[in-house]
Amino acid sequence: MKSTAKDRPRASWGKKLKRRAAKLKRQLWALFLAFKDPGTPWKAKAIIIFAIAYATSPIDLIPDFIPVLGQLDDLIILPALIALALRLIPPQVAARCRREAWKHLEAGDRFKTGASTAASAVFVAIWLAVIVWIVSRFVR
Repeated sequence: MKSTAKDRPRASWGKKLKRRAAKLKRQLWALFLAFKDPGTPWKAKAIIIFAIAYATSPIDLIPDFIPVLGQLDDLIILPALIALALRLIPPQVAARCRREAWKHLEAGDRFKTGASTAASAVFVAIWLAVIVWIVSRFVR
């Protein structure tokens, strides 16, 4: 007897979220490795830098405490950056980097980059500029 989609138990929301988080982690590792690969074009490397910086920065462009928008930026911006970078990477480089990413994940490795610090500084500068602009508008 053949099973259908109705017959199979549905994965819980939490399990789906864990699977997506694991996939995101693997994709970020693959991007990190692709950045170091000489076969990756400079356009892809520029987007990879931004994606990794955005993902690893402890400060978000839109802080999570802002209802809805704070979570939407993580759910939309990061996957879009990853997808764009992956489209710009040659398929053979992407496949090689994905295989290598599995090895690093299984070993429990973490990638280290100064991009997260730089991204945090940029996001703080943006928010300070916005605050100064708002205050200057109301102080007049």
